Amino acid sequence: MDYRPRPEDSRFILNAVLDAPSRLRALAPFAEVDEALQAQVLEEAARFVAEAVAPINRGGDEIGCRFANGEVATPPGFRAAYQALVDGGWPGLSAAVEDGGQGLPAVLEAILYEWLSAANHGLTMAPGLLHGAYACLKHHGSDELKARYLSKIATGEWLATMCLTEAHAGSDLGQVRTRAVPQADGSLRVNGGKIFISGGEHDLTPNIVHLVLCRMPDAPAGPKGLSLVLVPKLQPDGTRNAVHCERIEEKMGLHGSPTCTMRFDDATGWLVGEPGRGLAAMFVMMNAARLHVALQGIGLLDAAWQKAEAYAAERRQMRAPGAVPASRGAEAADLIAEHPAIRRILDTQRAWIDGARTLAYRSALMLDVAAHDADPKARERAQHWCSLVTPVLKAACTQQAFHGASECLQVFGGHGYVREWGIEQIVRDARVTMIYEGTNEIQAIDLLVRKVLPDGGAAMSAVLLELRDALDASREADADVQRRLAQLRYLGTTIAMAAHANPVLSYEVADDYLRAVMLAMLAWAWARIDAAEATPAERAARAGPAAALRRWVLPEFDMRLAIVKRACEGVAMTHDAAKTPAAAR
Repeated sequence: MDYRPRPEDSRFILNAVLDAPSRLRALAPFAEVDEALQAQVLEEAARFVAEAVAPINRGGDEIGCRFANGEVATPPGFRAAYQALVDGGWPGLSAAVEDGGQGLPAVLEAILYEWLSAANHGLTMAPGLLHGAYACLKHHGSDELKARYLSKIATGEWLATMCLTEAHAGSDLGQVRTRAVPQADGSLRVNGGKIFISGGEHDLTPNIVHLVLCRMPDAPAGPKGLSLVLVPKLQPDGTRNAVHCERIEEKMGLHGSPTCTMRFDDATGWLVGEPGRGLAAMFVMMNAARLHVALQGIGLLDAAWQKAEAYAAERRQMRAPGAVPASRGAEAADLIAEHPAIRRILDTQRAWIDGARTLAYRSALMLDVAAHDADPKARERAQHWCSLVTPVLKAACTQQAFHGASECLQVFGGHGYVREWGIEQIVRDARVTMIYEGTNEIQAIDLLVRKVLPDGGAAMSAVLLELRDALDASREADADVQRRLAQLRYLGTTIAMAAHANPVLSYEVADDYLRAVMLAMLAWAWARIDAAEATPAERAARAGPAAALRRWVLPEFDMRLAIVKRACEGVAMTHDAAKTPAAAR
């Protein structure tokens, strides 16, 4: 079965849980974006994804991209589907109207890309970087560059890449060697090689805009010496630039997306932003990309769950423990959906999907608040939320996408391991999301070492208090969440104190800390879901996942706390022993 978006699920979270319509109407650019308009956009997006994008997913995986003589041919149907995406105005959903976009809220774009990724991850990799490239150029590009490229990128008429990684330097961008030499006419000549470049070459658009991280002459060593240069595949006069695709990778998954090794041989480019400030400009692009990767994880998990749920509702195997005999009729076996082990798998993944969606959609709403709210303090709070929660979502949602999809494959038994059911493709495709846009380990270090500890946990504490204040302590479920949030605040203080004695500790426990943050926020999200106004049918549909969250997901929170506390206690014991005089020991 192909993936089918369910707009009603997303609307429930937007409207009933997050009160998105009223929050958006309070922002000047979206004063007229009411609930009816949002519903219309989502219905049309769902129809487009189901009809134009999902049906070519399997062929994209089985046939894949083809490389010959420096050129890449995408799988059959991809060019037509991408052109339909552009013709429908979908790439520019949240781009400014003056740049050719539709000026709609970022949260609607977030939902669109979640669905696109679920339906066809390979094809969605092509427009996946457009929003980040657009934001990067809009904030840091010169007027000349914006006039030439901004609307093309905003509308998806031209696609873009993010060229960071080099063969000798993976995530260590300070080792980048690609050079950019200024020319008399204000351009630069770029020389060097980049690897793992998604969409570095393809046949979807005539031009490709490469944003290349490089080093100008006399630049200092390390990340502070990096600049960002825009290098197009086609120069302004239409001639081919000296940008070459040397090969495409043979990958575990994502066969519909070409991952390219690129070479720049005196290629012509133009500086974006200031010399030596390339990372600052690039991070505008990278942070947007990281939220989209989190949404990829949610979408892929939803796609896996849809397949497993449908299969479990048809497949009969043995007698289900606890099933009522009278309800079985003449059937010799029960549906596997009635088996407790299978129900646990399905309800657990559904708990993750709905909870993670709530957090991701809230983050997308915060992007709109940070950009458009008239209150500077509201904008600052929104920025803090996005800064702290984006790495949490990127790491946790992609990890669950892979492991949860593997659990969904288990529902199929042996049939899940063969290609015809499509679940094994999701497992393969999901695995890379834990790696790109900064590995999940890097996300955890970014969260704890770079964002939580430097201010003693003040910013994170403010976010957790905001979540606490949105709950009703008179409700038992809400009170439980408030307890977890308080434990999390205290945990940050405990790590900060231990890290003074052993600076390595924070790097060791970063993954456990991030996981604990996600689990506490997941509990908060479900508390909001449970408190939202819903029909009896909606409540019944969420009863199983809500129970699964409490029984099978949240107990991990206490385990992660225990791991981190034990590590901190070990540091304290070692520190005290080191201070004890030798004679006393």
